[in-house]
Amino acid sequence: MRKLAVLLGALFTSASALAFHCPADMKKIDEALAMSPKLAAEQISEIKKLRAEGETLHKAGNHQASVDTLAKAMKILGI
Repeated sequence: MRKLAVLLGALFTSASALAFHCPADMKKIDEALAMSPKLAAEQISEIKKLRAEGETLHKAGNHQASVDTLAKAMKILGI
């Protein structure tokens, strides 16, 4: 029983950590976009699309997919 409690606690903690990581990544993307990066219009469009998709995934509770999607946008931005 004790092992089960520890396992559930670890799962809850890791899920919470991912849940809070998404908004931080979205904020980084928003701040970088606000600085008018010198990128092609297609890249800016792709970043905005990925940012919106990441937020949708976050709100749906799919945090790993959200983090992965936001990472793609951050890679294009160079952050």
